[in-house]
Order: sequence, then C-alpha cells, then structure tokens
Amino acid sequence: MHRRALLVMPSLALAGAARAQSAGVRLVVPFPPGGGIDVSGRIFAEALTQSQGAPWVVENRSGANGAVGSAAVARAEADGRTLLCNSDSHLLARGVMARVPYDPIADFTPIARLAISPLVLVGAPGLAAVDLPALIADIRARPQAHAFANTSLGTSGHLATELFRLEVGVPVLIVSYRGTGPAIADVVGGQTSLMMAPLLSALPLVRAGRLKAYCVTGPGRTAVAPEIPNAAEMGMPALAPVAPWFAFWGPRGLAPAEVTRLNAAVQAAAATPEVARKLGDLGGQPVLGETAAQFEAFIAEAAPRGLSILSRAGVQPE
Repeated sequence: MHRRALLVMPSLALAGAARAQSAGVRLVVPFPPGGGIDVSGRIFAEALTQSQGAPWVVENRSGANGAVGSAAVARAEADGRTLLCNSDSHLLARGVMARVPYDPIADFTPIARLAISPLVLVGAPGLAAVDLPALIADIRARPQAHAFANTSLGTSGHLATELFRLEVGVPVLIVSYRGTGPAIADVVGGQTSLMMAPLLSALPLVRAGRLKAYCVTGPGRTAVAPEIPNAAEMGMPALAPVAPWFAFWGPRGLAPAEVTRLNAAVQAAAATPEVARKLGDLGGQPVLGETAAQFEAFIAEAAPRGLSILSRAGVQPE
C-alpha cells in the first residue's frame, strides 16, 4: 500500500524524522472537543509531549462528518509533523458520504491504534424506562416519543443505532450532530431521548445521574462500570461486537522508519500506568503490542465488515 515510501532514501527519511521530532506534531482531530476521539487524542498527546521532548498540539477541525480535518491531513506533507486522530468511522467515509475528497484507506498511512472503548446505550434522565426491555417496549408503543442522537455517519455509534433499529423493528428517528459533545448535551437536556455513546464520553455523566445507562457493547460487562449490563445479557447480542476504537494515521507516503518510530512512541505511551489509568477512568483500555503492519491488516478486515452493516440497514451515501 505504501510503495511510494520505499523510494525515500534512508538518510532523508531519518533527517525528516529528526525534524518532525524536534519541531513537534500537529494532531488533527476532525470533530469538536469533548468527544471520545478528542479525549483519547489529548490523553496521548500529553503523554507524547512529555516522552518525545516536543509539543503534540491538538487541533480540532470539525465539519462535513469529519472530512474537513481528514482532508487537511491527506494534503499535508508526509514528514510526520501532521497526523490524524480519528476513530473507526474514518474507514467508512465513502459508505455514508457521496463526496469524499480523499480515499480513507489509500490516502493515509496507518500508524497505531490508541484505545478501545465499549459503547453505552444512554437515555435522557427523564425517561421512565428502568431497563432495556422496558425501553424497547416503550419505543414500540410510542415510537414518535423517541429519537437517537448520532454523532456522525459511519461511526460505531451509528452502526449500533442502525442495528438496534433493525432488532427492535422500529425506524426510530436519528438526529445527526457534528460531534459527540453536542449530541450528548442534547440527550442530557432531553432534546433527544437516546444515544449509542462512547463510554469514554458518557460514563462521567452516567455516574453524575445526568444520563441513564441501559447496556454496554463488547464481550461482557466492563470492569470500570460493572453495574451496567451487557447488550447480550439483555437480549441484544447483535450489539455486543460493536465497539469504537481510536487511532493515529499519517498522510500517504510516510516513510517506514517514521511510521515505526511513531508506532513505538505510541506503544510506549499506551503502556504507561498514567495513560492506562486515564483511559480506564473513562471506560477505555489501551491497545498494546500492535504494530503498524498489524493495524493495517486489521483495517483490511474492519472496513468491509462496517460497510456490510450499513448495507443491511439500507444506508446510502449522501
């Protein structure tokens, strides 16, 4: 996939890596502050600033379902100084948008996954339903009284929402937002009633009593919030496998030596107790021991799986 990178002379690649390391990194988050992508990116940016001896500066460039910020990275020079922090939704851009100014796979260099976090189905604090079966019964009885907040098309939250609607058999309204922060704020305020939210973002509000939690995705209950039942044990096993992950990409053509260096830096940060604690406090866990090549192989499997869910739900690029 990265044949152009092989044309870079080793001495030039090492010189570029040294310049990038000394000058710092601009980390583009293509969504507003406060969401799971932003939170995880900032946790790693802080750790990498300390370990690399140069600033990792987070730049939020939201718009067009993440395409504005992602396009900026795709156009950037492949010198390791401009990176993208995004989620699994990055892979599915062309499955939900008719006009994407880049190829989500061919125009980027996979560097490292950062963290994985379950989703949690949350509801507005005023909802009467006390558990998932009661919520489903209410949705079937009063579908017009409910709406799902959705951060952006093609995210794990969107995939889980579509799967939920298929399982319940009711086309509950989906309201799109420009980021996780604004979407959760409207569920807290009761403007929308439901959301498949990243646990990284929603758990503090659940614990503060500002959101109701009905179930989490993933293989079982999460250690950070064992009181929240898993989707499978509540009768919705289809939701269990859907969980968001967050990662770093560079522009296409990033030199292999620089990819290796950046992956190693991320891996070292992920292994620190401080990063693990910060992610754990928010319901996430770091991805450990995954090379850039393994991340690339993971993408090759994850992208078609996500596109298949969109197809089943009848989602067409807009």
